[in-house]
Amino acid sequence: MQTNQILADAFERIRQGSHRAVDGLDGEALAYRPDQDANSIGWLVWHLTRVQDHHISELAGRDQTWIVDDWAPRFGLDPSPEDVGYGHTSLQVAAIRPAGADVLIEYHDATYERTLEYTANVLPEHLDRIVDDRWDPPVSAGVRLVSVINDCLQHVGQAHYVRGLYERLG
Repeated sequence: MQTNQILADAFERIRQGSHRAVDGLDGEALAYRPDQDANSIGWLVWHLTRVQDHHISELAGRDQTWIVDDWAPRFGLDPSPEDVGYGHTSLQVAAIRPAGADVLIEYHDATYERTLEYTANVLPEHLDRIVDDRWDPPVSAGVRLVSVINDCLQHVGQAHYVRGLYERLG
């Protein structure tokens, strides 16, 4: 198995999990939070997609899908390329209220397609390129990719957990 095939498989798992987490949910279900400071299903899938979009676009040296395809207005948000949800307050989490699953799925799929465009050409020697020297040790492209995959899969799991809690409410 080639490097790009492994990466494509990992991102496909994120895509499938994201779809299953939100499929068939309306705005109320997507906004459900187990308590006032918890993350909602909609926020979790929006956030993981923003992280993937932001980081993969940076690795690829191109503008984010969020900006290029004008996704921010569809979420009622400002088009800030740096807002990926990291450090969001409870009020900011509550403000992410997609009307339905479609907008989340469409944004994720657009990001996924651009992710595959990037990963299709990743060779093992590309993984050692330093992409962030603010850390010790500096972050390589390979470490960044593993970080994105890890973060996204964790948030997919969290979204499924919150969906399960919501569905148990009856």
